[in-house]
Amino acid sequence: MQTQKQEFGFGTQIRKSPYFDATVRWGAKGFSVYNHMYIPRDFGDPEQNFWNLVNSAILCDVAVERQVEITGPDAAKFAQLLTPRDLSKCAVGQCKYVLITNAEGGILNDPILLRLEENRFWISLADSDILLWAQGVAVNSGLDVTIREPDVSPLQLQGPQSGKIMQALFGDSITELRYYWLREYELDGIPLIVSRTGWSSELGYELYLLDGSKGDELWEKIMAAGAPFGLQPGHTSTIRRIEGGMLSYHADMDINTNPYELGLDRLVELDMEADFIGKAALKRIRETGVSRKQVGLVIDGPALAGPNSRFWALEKDGKQVGKVTSAVFSPRLEQNIALAMVGVDFAALGTSFDVETPSGITTATVVDKPFFDPNKKIAAT
Repeated sequence: MQTQKQEFGFGTQIRKSPYFDATVRWGAKGFSVYNHMYIPRDFGDPEQNFWNLVNSAILCDVAVERQVEITGPDAAKFAQLLTPRDLSKCAVGQCKYVLITNAEGGILNDPILLRLEENRFWISLADSDILLWAQGVAVNSGLDVTIREPDVSPLQLQGPQSGKIMQALFGDSITELRYYWLREYELDGIPLIVSRTGWSSELGYELYLLDGSKGDELWEKIMAAGAPFGLQPGHTSTIRRIEGGMLSYHADMDINTNPYELGLDRLVELDMEADFIGKAALKRIRETGVSRKQVGLVIDGPALAGPNSRFWALEKDGKQVGKVTSAVFSPRLEQNIALAMVGVDFAALGTSFDVETPSGITTATVVDKPFFDPNKKIAAT
């Protein structure tokens, strides 16, 4: 009697990426759910994953970054309707970090927008259902657009050796690809869009696979090409992204957070002629100011055993005045670092708070952020 192969999973409602089997084969020990898909979160020691990233390179399955594709004669006008960032100078082949806001100015997502053609855009998503939002907005927009999720599954190749690995795969032409630009490639019959982007604050690339049936093949080709350069399978590093002050949706911001609270004024262009959802609300917020602000913190005490899994209250004189949104121990900086949201009266550098961590109550102090490479020179070089 033939025995059935036991499959890992919770049913078909949580989707597996084209790289799922490869990640398990290469040592993925744990997953979480992001955009209704499994994402590998554990390849062993997270500190070793961090050192692999900053010293050589890691390959990450980020197929959970689903694409919302906008096409049609009014595609550019519709893309602008979704975001307060001015897209009028976004060229074909260019990428932009944007915010998607609702009518109250709250942030629904902070994706990378890619302009592939004059009338074809991708929104490469953080964790929220923007496909449904965009389709709903399109219904009564009066604009001629088609909104869909294409068969596109990104990988991230990140770290100082990623450029050499990409040269081994694609040849010297890849060195001409500028930061936040994209190009079409084919790798031994595998169709790809490649961009100089990533969620690591390191030099890196994202490879957008256009044929999900070739996921396993693509993963193995990259790992083989990267072997001489120390490439390891990995997962997005919480340590490095907090060091770089990179934001995580649902942690550092959500639908009730506005761009001004995060200091992201540069992504809001209220004086452009084009309209966008949330424009009136964001004008009011700019005029009246905000009541809270995101800050960086250093937290005293023993090294945190891992990232926070809940928001930690920040207290001043026995009263809660904010919360820690993301915290981790940085082995490079040899200190506990965090991002937090606090009342504006408590946002000045040097302000201290009481915070209850898993090891007890200790002191947190406001410091400059990002904590490492503040001018983002590493990723942009």
